[in-house]
Amino acid sequence: MDFGRFEWLSFDCYGTLVDWESGICAAVSDVLESHGVQRSRAEILALYADLEPRAQASETFLEYRRVLRNVMGMIATELGFRCAGSEADALADSLPGWPVFGDVKHALDALKAHYRLAVISNVDDDLFRGTARALDVDFDVVVTAQQARSYKPSLTNFEIAAARMAVDKRAWLHVAESLFHDIGPANRLGISSVWVNRAGQGGATRRTEAVADLVVPDLATLAAKAIPV
Repeated sequence: MDFGRFEWLSFDCYGTLVDWESGICAAVSDVLESHGVQRSRAEILALYADLEPRAQASETFLEYRRVLRNVMGMIATELGFRCAGSEADALADSLPGWPVFGDVKHALDALKAHYRLAVISNVDDDLFRGTARALDVDFDVVVTAQQARSYKPSLTNFEIAAARMAVDKRAWLHVAESLFHDIGPANRLGISSVWVNRAGQGGATRRTEAVADLVVPDLATLAAKAIPV
């Protein structure tokens, strides 16, 4: 890959920069345990991968906090109980505290010295603010699902990002963990892409046949390849 032609790097956030699978599992497990239910990490993530796109497919746009509330309720129904009190908001309330992958901050700081950086994320503005504080990186453009009124893999989110970035597609590289939400749409739009295939990750997203231009195990590896010597 010729990184010299890229001016912008855009990133998915949750799953790519943030360990959302650990965040999801911790929040859901707490609720399950309060009802005497136990499921493995793999089982929880498989449920989430199936239910989240269904919750996002409402005829009218639902903000992500509402989507997460519905997902938690759907998980409870699947497992034979009903959420009580604040349990329905467990996923959304926990999201701003989901952990950032350890390699991310250094890699983004290094990339920021050579590229303009964007985030394209299926999230609400207020939920992202908590994550943004943890990332502590000055992104040049942030496009949320709340702003786009749609969820990836919709092309709308990427088209809004393209307009704000004012970039030729040939100078744009999109970086993401999700083949379903990100690499597929990038393929359809002719945007070069990097699949961040982290070990042990990928259980919370649907699998597709999308193929990225480059595969890396983490952002540290991407930074090493993308920063000119």
